[in-house]
Amino acid sequence: MSDVKADIQKTIDESDVVLFMKGTKEMPQCGFSSRVAGVLNYMGVDFRDVNVLADEGIRQGIKEFSDWPTIPQLYVKGEFVGGCDIVTEMTLSGELDQLFDQKGVTYSKDAAEKIREANA
Repeated sequence: MSDVKADIQKTIDESDVVLFMKGTKEMPQCGFSSRVAGVLNYMGVDFRDVNVLADEGIRQGIKEFSDWPTIPQLYVKGEFVGGCDIVTEMTLSGELDQLFDQKGVTYSKDAAEKIREANA
């Protein structure tokens, strides 16, 4: 398992934004992964997707790595942000914008506002 944890850490270290998800950003394989990937795609965030369905070691390893039982899992500049519900809440409250601003992650502020307007 230590090799898996090292691989996970390397992936997180190599990319500013990483989404461990079921499926890919182009073809999510569950509704929760689809929602988070959809938000990031819509906001124009350049993120790395890791399909946990392609590797059982990663699928189990990421849960132990983060001590978080569900997938998807979002990491921004090495920091674990959360899963679908947390990312959704942060998007609607503007906290995700603040996090991206603090961490220097490029995204569309207009797209973020449109998401909030559509859900108001």
